[in-house]
Amino acid sequence: MDGVSATATGVRATARIAARPDGRGGTALPVLAGEGPLAPRRTRGSAGEARVVLVGAMSGPLGGDHLVVEAAVETGARLRVGSAAATLALPGQAKGGARYDVRLTVADGGELHWLPEQLIAARDSDLYVRIRADLGPAARLVLREEQVLGRAGEEPGRLTSRLSVRVAGRTVLDQELSCGPGAPGGWDGPAGLGGHRAVGQLVVVRPEFAERPAAVRVLGEGAAVLPLAGPAVLVTAVARDALRLRRTLDEALASFG
Repeated sequence: MDGVSATATGVRATARIAARPDGRGGTALPVLAGEGPLAPRRTRGSAGEARVVLVGAMSGPLGGDHLVVEAAVETGARLRVGSAAATLALPGQAKGGARYDVRLTVADGGELHWLPEQLIAARDSDLYVRIRADLGPAARLVLREEQVLGRAGEEPGRLTSRLSVRVAGRTVLDQELSCGPGAPGGWDGPAGLGGHRAVGQLVVVRPEFAERPAAVRVLGEGAAVLPLAGPAVLVTAVARDALRLRRTLDEALASFG
């Protein structure tokens, strides 16, 4: 695996994406590189927006793996990133849990839509996910995170996810969720997931939210819209399955116009 570090303790791999204006009203990708299980591919964009799909070239993340994805959007560029399929966290032969780091940077006047498919925590897996987004004061972001605890008919693995968002150097969101075997008590109770096996959130950052914050509201059963302390809004949702979760988050995003 060219550029990949594969050791007895797991795989180390990084994918990097950089977007900048191309001078013709579109967005160029001067950096689009991946290693091992992380293979970013450019697809056809539209209206000045570049689109990238992350293709899973290998199974994983497995126990002991450490995967990193970095995406940077410059002023005036627009980037949409998705994935070709769900990410499946699995147990591995290496000792210890796996780690998946996502580092997003959007400059003032840039726009990023981070919309990967679901992350599935299979039985006996142990994964820590860390997403950090650092935005300029007039940057725009749509970030979707969806997690499914276990495949159909199986118990979940251990999954811990931390998400933090900063706008103009100010933290507007910093939260952590831990689920599955060994997680703090109550994660599956009425104050946690309430027996649901799909959980997700949507973060939308727009400069206009600073003047016209989104209203607090409930979206059906198990979902809510919460304005953050800045030009941002958070949608949180739980559902019985991934399909219902996606439908809820899509409806929430559509409601913002």
